[in-house]
Amino acid sequence: MAPTTAASDLATLTRHSLAGLRMLLAFTFVTGLAYPLAMTAVGQVAFPWQANGSLVRSDGGPTTSRSDAVGSALVAQGFTGAEYFHPRPSAGEHDTLASGGSNLGPLNPGLVASIEGRKAAVAAAEGVAAADVPPDAVTASASGLDPHISPAYAAIQVARVARERGLSDTDVADLVARHTAGRDLGVLGEPRVNVLELNLALDVADLRP
Repeated sequence: MAPTTAASDLATLTRHSLAGLRMLLAFTFVTGLAYPLAMTAVGQVAFPWQANGSLVRSDGGPTTSRSDAVGSALVAQGFTGAEYFHPRPSAGEHDTLASGGSNLGPLNPGLVASIEGRKAAVAAAEGVAAADVPPDAVTASASGLDPHISPAYAAIQVARVARERGLSDTDVADLVARHTAGRDLGVLGEPRVNVLELNLALDVADLRP
């Protein structure tokens, strides 16, 4: 009886192992090949701009061609010129290969000193009181690549940008308003301004007669 039982157990084990292997291969094909290819196809057909990185041209328009792109609407760039709106600070200096935060706690003396220094610098550059400097002007996002700033931070930069470009405050403020997005679905998130898109719109506006 023992040899028969052993042979039966081996046959059962072999059968179960082959069934498990077939399931492994099937799920590998479905989840590792078929599903990704299907989602890629849907993205390319239904949402080609978003699927290719939300790239924008120098005139601020969307593009799916990397050769025409000057940036992504999803990734901040380190604009420092006085004629441009400035983004949020970045722990990685807006380097996409160094994305991340400083990991310093809110009571860390180094972070507190850095925030106070940034607040003083922003207040001096924009000609406002330190108390009027919004939080996103002096604090970095978790990724360090947040492409948006608050309308409040954009508002205190209007006068400087207008002065540097020889434009009126009203024209620049109107441009900011046109590039201010509201809450998603009316309730999610906060109003925000995409810095790259706004600065590209400024460059185009400067070329108009």
